[in-house]
Amino acid sequence: MARNAKRNFGRNSVGMCGAANFHSRVLDSPLLAWLHRFTPLMLRVMETIVVAVGSTRKPKLGAVQEVLFQVGPKLAPGAQFEVIGREVPSGVGHTPASHEETMAGARARAEALVRIARDAGERWNYFAGLEGGLEVIHGGSRRHVFLENWAYVCDGSGRASFGQSGMVPLPEALAHEVADRGVELSVAIDVFAGRHGIRDAEGAWGVLTANTITRQDAFRIAFINAFAPFFNSGVYLL
Repeated sequence: MARNAKRNFGRNSVGMCGAANFHSRVLDSPLLAWLHRFTPLMLRVMETIVVAVGSTRKPKLGAVQEVLFQVGPKLAPGAQFEVIGREVPSGVGHTPASHEETMAGARARAEALVRIARDAGERWNYFAGLEGGLEVIHGGSRRHVFLENWAYVCDGSGRASFGQSGMVPLPEALAHEVADRGVELSVAIDVFAGRHGIRDAEGAWGVLTANTITRQDAFRIAFINAFAPFFNSGVYLL
C-alpha cells in the first residue's frame, strides 16, 4: 500500500511540475505577448460609434458617411461607424432666408435627435443637423443672394459646434423666385434647370457650379467644419 501511495504521489508530482512548466512556457510565449499587445486594439475594432442625422435625404447621409470615412481614424482609431437618419422638424421655413435661420434649423434638427435618443434609450454618440438656406447681402445699390449650407453637431453632453459650407451666388432669376416670391428652392431649381428631383441628386449647388460642387459636397464641407472640434479636439483645447 505504501509502495502504491508513493508511486501515485510520484506521478502526481511529475504532472504538477509539468503543468507548471507548461504554464511558464505559455506566459513567455510569443503568442501571449501578441495577445497582450493587440487585444486592446481588437476590442476597439469591435466598438461602434453611431452618428444620428436629422434627415433621410441621400445627399445629407452621404455627406456624413464620407466625412466619417475620412476622419474616423482621427476620432477613434479602429472603431466602426454607423450613420442613421431620422426625419425631424427643423422649426424653420422650407428655405431659410438668413444664416441665423439656417443655423437655427440645423441646431433644431440635432437637438430633436437628442430628445429622441433619450426617450427611446438609444445609445447614439453624435447628433447632426444639416440645413441649407439663403444669405442676402446688400452691397451699395445691389443685392446679392447666396446659397449656403450649415451643420450643427453635438454629443448630447454639452459639446457642440457649427460649421458652414461656403456660399454660391444665385442667378437673379432664381433669386427672385426664392427670395422674393417665396418659392421653395427645391421647386424653383427644378423649374430653373428643366428637370425633376434635383434636390436628391446634385442639388442647386450642382446646377450652379456645373457639378463641380454638389449638394452632398457642400454638406460634406459643412459637416467637416462642424465636426472638427471633435476629431481634432487637441487644437480646440489649447
